[in-house]
Parts: sequence; C-alpha cells; structure tokens
Amino acid sequence: MSLKAAMHLDDILLRCRMAGLRRTRALVAVLKSLVTAHSPLTLADVAGSPELKNGCDKATVYRLLTRLEHHGIIRRLGLHDRSAYYSMIFPGRHDDYLICTACGVIEKLDLACPVEKLEAQISRESGFRKLYHELEFFGICPSCG
Repeated sequence: MSLKAAMHLDDILLRCRMAGLRRTRALVAVLKSLVTAHSPLTLADVAGSPELKNGCDKATVYRLLTRLEHHGIIRRLGLHDRSAYYSMIFPGRHDDYLICTACGVIEKLDLACPVEKLEAQISRESGFRKLYHELEFFGICPSCG
C-alpha cells in the first residue's frame, strides 16, 4: 500500500471511529480494498480480496458496506436491478460516473465536474454548510451500441 493510501486509510479509520464503528480486521480489510481500488468495486470484489477471502464471509462484508454507506464513508453506485458498486468518499474530493443501463458497466467521468460552481453558489445563497453532490450519468456504453 502506498504512503498516500495509508494516510487516507488512517483518516478513514478515524472517521469510522467518530461514527461509532468498531475497528475490526474485517473493517480494515474492506477499507483497504476500497482505498486502493482504481474503480468502484462490487460486494464480490471486496469479499474476494486476498485479505478477506478466507477470513470473512460475504454477509459480514455486506453488513460492513451497508454501515459504511449509512455513515457517508462510502458511496453506493449502480442500477437498482444489478450488482451494487461501492467507492470511497474522500473529503474534499468526489468522482462522477457514467453507468451503462444495458450492461451495468461503470466508468469514472474524467472531466471537470460541471456542478461544482453551482454547488458553491447554492451553499452561499442557502447557508448550507458542508454541501456535496453525487453525479451519475446513465446511458448506453459504446460496447452495447
């Protein structure tokens, strides 16, 4: 694990503790998988990671993912009738995604977020603090035609 990923993991573990989540081997392994991932992961991806494969069942991993999502530490992506994908939420940074409605593939949008200026304006005008957004575009990917 890179030094940057280790620092992110320490910060996330602190957020988990502040949310009342107990630090367990399974929690650390789930977070490591998500912190080091280059794209969103499914439950099967996380549960099949080398650190969890033999020591933790899918039901436990699912409960952890659900708790992490509930506390705003991870984000759930995807279509409701397909496998969910999970990605880490890093304070001060967010990713936007393209999701294919035919095959369910999820790709990170590699463009400057078109909503950030609007978010800042809404925050100024409404008085809301710590405002954030999640942006997902749905369509048909090039492979599905």
